[in-house]
Amino acid sequence: MNVRLRLADLVQRLLNRLIRRRVGGDARPAFLDPNATYPSLLEIDRNVDAIQAELAHVLPVTDAVPTYHDADEAQRFISEPGESAWRTFFLHFYWADERFPHRAVCPRTVEIVERIPNVLQAFFSILEPKKSVPAHRGPGLHYLRYHTGLVVPANKPPSIRVKDRHHTWKEGESLFFDDSYEHEVTNDSETPRVVLIVDVLRPLPPHLHALNVFLRWLRTPAKRYHAELYERVRVDVPRSNGVAAAPKR
Repeated sequence: MNVRLRLADLVQRLLNRLIRRRVGGDARPAFLDPNATYPSLLEIDRNVDAIQAELAHVLPVTDAVPTYHDADEAQRFISEPGESAWRTFFLHFYWADERFPHRAVCPRTVEIVERIPNVLQAFFSILEPKKSVPAHRGPGLHYLRYHTGLVVPANKPPSIRVKDRHHTWKEGESLFFDDSYEHEVTNDSETPRVVLIVDVLRPLPPHLHALNVFLRWLRTPAKRYHAELYERVRVDVPRSNGVAAAPKR
């Protein structure tokens, strides 16, 4: 492990301690109200139709979309188990530039996401039928996760448990939660489930936010690796004559 990655691990542990103390330790909420905590995320809810229209261009090539663990080896223990797949079509990385290939596939979705401050990443999370996700925790308290239901089976819709609370996805509805709590997905459906996942930096006082931004910088891949990382997640989506609705402002 190089010096920069070792420093990132140290900063992550420090941030976890400081944020945990700031937000109430184990008494911190599992689910959050975006209206009060992060109102800019509601841009997604206001534009669900446009996002679903662009997702429709991706779904015919679902089999070519990489599994989560093919895109990110660190996710193998939660993504690989079972016969069905968890696939991830990435739309945005905080470090990516205009060369990121999926910007052209879903331009309106990318525009909507990029209007939200401090986004770390955004992707279409595609669970194949009966693909559940075992209990796990996110890597730290420095970010929060937003789920928006885009395609949800009507029969036996999948659900997520975060800490001791449960939520069943519905199309067009969103869920904002603390990914550092233990969570798992139960999925007995016969058809795919797709949500848009957006990770954002946790709102914090200026001194902690500055440390959080420093951690983000430490984990930014060098530009010489960008092309390789783009290729790892790239999916060739045929051009379509369909045009999604313009984002609402």
